[in-house]
Amino acid sequence: MATAELLEVEVAYATPAQQYLLSVSVPYGSTVEQAIQQSGICEQCPDIDLSAQSVGIFSKLATLQTVLNHGDRVEIYRPLLVDPKLQRKERAQRQEKDHR
Repeated sequence: MATAELLEVEVAYATPAQQYLLSVSVPYGSTVEQAIQQSGICEQCPDIDLSAQSVGIFSKLATLQTVLNHGDRVEIYRPLLVDPKLQRKERAQRQEKDHR
């Protein structure tokens, strides 16, 4: 439950092997970056590079300086290994070839 001074938020991150969902209490006016740092996720997952990875709140891109609201879920996104547009195009080409 939120108190007058604190917001309750979650920090989410997923690797191929594990999903992390950490609850954290942060002062009103806190940013995405502050919640991530306070959650300790960067110590648990040293592969996180906030200077290179995107972040969001409930699947909408945000910046590290975005101010949080009570109940927000901060998400740290891993870099894409394959361009999804290219992957769809290649899959469509394979399916077309298979149907000939």
